[in-house]
Amino acid sequence: MKVKARKGIRVPREDNARRYIEQEPVEVPESTYYLRRLNEGDLVKVTDATVDVTAAAATTGKGTK
Repeated sequence: MKVKARKGIRVPREDNARRYIEQEPVEVPESTYYLRRLNEGDLVKVTDATVDVTAAAATTGKGTK
């Protein structure tokens, strides 16, 4: 599954606590650790539609509010 961190925080990766998940979407396994972080709101699940909207906003300079 693809996830990214909630705005304003960094989430340690399960496989290496010194590496962080930030605003760039990353592929992670559906483990208990990541599912718990999703449930707590620290991580946000990213869909293809979310990536397309984010990319479009970045290229046009207009963000979503």
